[in-house]
Amino acid sequence: VQLVESGGGLVQAGGSLRLSCATSGFILDDYIIGWFRQAPGKEREVVATITTYNGHTYYADSVKGRFTISSGNPKNTVYLQMTSLKPEDTADYECAAGRLDAITVVDGTDPYQYDYWGRGTQVTVSS
Repeated sequence: VQLVESGGGLVQAGGSLRLSCATSGFILDDYIIGWFRQAPGKEREVVATITTYNGHTYYADSVKGRFTISSGNPKNTVYLQMTSLKPEDTADYECAAGRLDAITVVDGTDPYQYDYWGRGTQVTVSS
């Protein structure tokens, strides 16, 4: 099982970035994929989640209306489109996969219920 993030970088406030999470080694439809972030000195927090078998998505209130999680082309890749970025979005962004039959917290917001993690990609938003 492998998850590899890419697309992070330095961007000015108000700008956009698209993160990619390339997955392999498991059937994507059997898992929930989550994007999480962790800023220095802060706890890891959920950003968005998606279940690809039915297209259900969840967004944290802090990113609702600005970020979009999706999956598609190429297959087995999950994206996080981020727009109207703010300095407080600065963090290390990680994607994770959790088996649907093991997730008990609604919308997969608990990072401890995820089985596999990527190494992360840094997003820095300057003011």
